[in-house]
Amino acid sequence: MVYVKPYKKIFYFVMASAILLASFSSLTPYLLKITIDDYIRLKDYNGMVFLIGLMLIALLSEVVFQFLFVFFANWLGQNVIRDLRVVLFQKIVGFKMAYFDQSAVGRLVTRAVNDIETIASIFSQGLFMIIADLLKMTLVIVIMLIIDWELSLIVFSILPVILYATRLFQKSMKSAFEEVRLQVANLNSFIQERITGMQIVQLFHREKIEFDHFVLINEKHKKAWLKTVWYNSIFFPIAEISSSITLGLLVWHGGLNVVAGGSISMGTIFLFIQMSQMLFRPLRHIADKFNTLQMGMVAADRIIKIINTESQISDHGNLDPKKIEGKITIKDLRFSYVADEEVIRGINLKIQPGEKIAIVGATGAGKSTLINLLSRFYEFEKGKVFLDEQSITDFKLQSLRKHVGIVLQDVFLFADTIYNNITLYNPNVTQAMVNEAAQQIGVHKFIESLPGGYDYNVKERGVILSSGQRQLIAFLRIYIANPSVLILDEATSSIDSHSEELIKNATLKITSNKTSILIAHRFSTIKNADRIVVMDSGRIVEIGSHKELLNIKNGYYARLYKIQFLELAV
Repeated sequence: MVYVKPYKKIFYFVMASAILLASFSSLTPYLLKITIDDYIRLKDYNGMVFLIGLMLIALLSEVVFQFLFVFFANWLGQNVIRDLRVVLFQKIVGFKMAYFDQSAVGRLVTRAVNDIETIASIFSQGLFMIIADLLKMTLVIVIMLIIDWELSLIVFSILPVILYATRLFQKSMKSAFEEVRLQVANLNSFIQERITGMQIVQLFHREKIEFDHFVLINEKHKKAWLKTVWYNSIFFPIAEISSSITLGLLVWHGGLNVVAGGSISMGTIFLFIQMSQMLFRPLRHIADKFNTLQMGMVAADRIIKIINTESQISDHGNLDPKKIEGKITIKDLRFSYVADEEVIRGINLKIQPGEKIAIVGATGAGKSTLINLLSRFYEFEKGKVFLDEQSITDFKLQSLRKHVGIVLQDVFLFADTIYNNITLYNPNVTQAMVNEAAQQIGVHKFIESLPGGYDYNVKERGVILSSGQRQLIAFLRIYIANPSVLILDEATSSIDSHSEELIKNATLKITSNKTSILIAHRFSTIKNADRIVVMDSGRIVEIGSHKELLNIKNGYYARLYKIQFLELAV
């Protein structure tokens, strides 16, 4: 309800429309009864015309309030889910990387799209419709009891059957729809992962295996929906035959009474026939609307669970300097992805402003983890990290990441133009700035050679470009961002020699008088660093220049260098 508060006036208006809608819909059958008994039976033409006019006004009023009710109920629902989706997305973009490590992307997409759309049905087809139907049924019951209690008892005698069937139907459908939502999430997650990893699927000839797996998941999805169809197929015929039996009993009892000259009039019989339908029809539909409401509530529970998840990087710092020198101090840093399994084990390191540091080590040594901690993508458990003598936790998170720029090995480009992938919609970056930066690092000609130049759409994940071209775009992106601390994480590991030469030239420009951290397997890219930090199993095992490390007898760095040298020689 907290998301409805901004629209409480509309909420109350919809409620008022529901009340008036119930009133006008109940008024029409009563006017018909009066018309038959007091005017048609007595052949009073003028009175009949007057009552028909009143009926027309009641019908028009019912149409008007039906329109207002439906329109504003849906309007309210769409505004609420818009706000809810904003809150959800804001929450998601603030999650720690650890949350995404453990959560399937397909499931998050299902929550943010399908489940939130389902919540809208709470307002359009669920809650308000149920309230309107309950009001209408209450008025119908009151009018029936006032007009004739005998005919009311006939109608009410069938009610327990429908109510009991409705209750069973409601409980069964709740569990069925929970299964449906689960299978929808499984299906979305499976398809998303296989499409994203299609290259691996085809490379390892898993098309048949993945297709068979998909068939099984799709079959479970079908069975979940068929269970809801089965319950509907049972319930609605029961409700329909109960309604037909009620009509038969009303006509039989009322007709005998009229023939015998009793107190029941023809108008009363018509009134009860109409009102019994007005009573049973909402009962039949209310079960379906309860299903809609329950689907919405199940979806809402899933959404609220994500919103209430505490997985954000704490952002309580207040430091937001315009410029920093770039001094980095790491003291006894420790971190683990899984409890009691440390991947960073007591690292101590000082990096002076403007110093160029290279970090090397075997796969799994902790190099990428270390830079993730410097940028606070993950929270370290123990130790301290300082930037210009200030703890990185004292910086505003946005400020920290503005001053610490990273170029990753696996470059992600959005399905957008090259220009937008470079600027990321930063209003302070102009086309002239992008052109100048591209010319300085030597990629302007490459971009201009593409159809549309900077307006060339690279499609999803930048698949139109080669890995080297994507790296150049990422490098240009970070060059324009102009951070005080630059981190290159395997930035030249998957590119051709020409692209590598371009990045080397750009690196000389961008790292001038800046603190730089280079992580690479190619020793040609790091041997000119001021210092080389060698890591193994989450620890720093050696520090020194390229020459100093090569002179260490049986040194770890020297061994890695010899291995790569031998590989190149072969």
